Amino acid sequence: METIPLIEFQNVTKRFGDRTVLDNVNVKIYENQITTIIGKSGTGKSVLLKHIIGLLKPDGGTILFQGKPVNEMKKSEWDEYRSAIAYLFQNNALLDSMTVFENIAFPLQQTTNLGKKEIEKKVLKRIADLELTEAMDKYPSELSGGMQKRVALARALIEDPKIVLFDEPTTGQDPIRKNMILSMITHYRRKFGFTAVMISHDIPDVFFISDRIIVLWEGRVGFEGTYEETTKIKIPLIDEFLRSLDGFQDELTGLLSREAFRMHYTTMLGGTTRLIAVSAAVLNVRLNILHDALGPQPAVEVLKALGEYTNSHFNAIGGFSARYSRDQILTIFPHTSIDEAKELVAQFAQELKQGALDNIEGIALAKIDAEESFDIYIRAGITEVLPNDKIEQIIERAEANQEIIATHRCNCGGRV
Repeated sequence: METIPLIEFQNVTKRFGDRTVLDNVNVKIYENQITTIIGKSGTGKSVLLKHIIGLLKPDGGTILFQGKPVNEMKKSEWDEYRSAIAYLFQNNALLDSMTVFENIAFPLQQTTNLGKKEIEKKVLKRIADLELTEAMDKYPSELSGGMQKRVALARALIEDPKIVLFDEPTTGQDPIRKNMILSMITHYRRKFGFTAVMISHDIPDVFFISDRIIVLWEGRVGFEGTYEETTKIKIPLIDEFLRSLDGFQDELTGLLSREAFRMHYTTMLGGTTRLIAVSAAVLNVRLNILHDALGPQPAVEVLKALGEYTNSHFNAIGGFSARYSRDQILTIFPHTSIDEAKELVAQFAQELKQGALDNIEGIALAKIDAEESFDIYIRAGITEVLPNDKIEQIIERAEANQEIIATHRCNCGGRV
């Protein structure tokens, strides 16, 4: 039995004068997922989001919530639907004249009949949930950009919404901050169980947290599905869109994007079915400490350090690398036997332990309690690349061979 979408657009059309912005759009958004809408400027992304929240009404077609047409709802049903949705604005829309506590409390004061004590209890709980206790008496201008985003998210979550809409949540942020915000969204989505719908241009970073991708193209849906499906099914308009982006490199790590990596791999194959001595390695980084204790920034910094180190180390010997999941890096070694690749990775691990892991420890130590201890460990799997191998097959074989190649124990009361 097919799962009923939480929200569904059926042949939705929206015009502004003579201009058709949404043209018979069909979209399905499923519960407890992160759905990301991408596309060039002016393709209707924000217009689609505003239809979900009810700020705009379609000129044609139907929008359904849990299988029921929104336009057929009674007022009480519409109010219930509308109250289930929160909107996180691109610029956060925090009120400068209010403290963090007052900003988060504001929706409850405006839309509920809760008493002062009940509001205070709910706000303090949400402040604790999002680790904002030390900032609750400060004003937005006194906070960093990432902290302001957490405050905006706390305010969006204060009424326990079923759906949270994110309009370009990482616009204008540097690569580390972008990944921190995306990590925060996926962490709190799991923690609070809301459905996330997001507009973003930050490719490839946003792909690592998205369950489904919707590509809008000239007012129509050009693709709807998982990111893995976009890489397996050759869709011309998606290729054109991806090639039109400035971020054809993973900004955070400096590694190739998936698309650029595939181009390198295809070029290396050169149309032949006979490969001589080509190997690959999959690297993963793990910290055995809870996200709640560590927070998103050190985890992102750790990945950045590993990516940069991988890039500089293996590029020099002709290797090329890409991030294939949030914490997984794939490297191809042309003209390298599997024994040679094992030796290269062993040398990499030794240098990593002597250099980069100390820096990674310093990043993490700055964010956790002095009593905390944790391990950083790097896993690697090495495999031979066979003729006609797909990248997914290479990753699967390499993952099956993974073992720990470098470990660093941090005892904050004294190094081990």
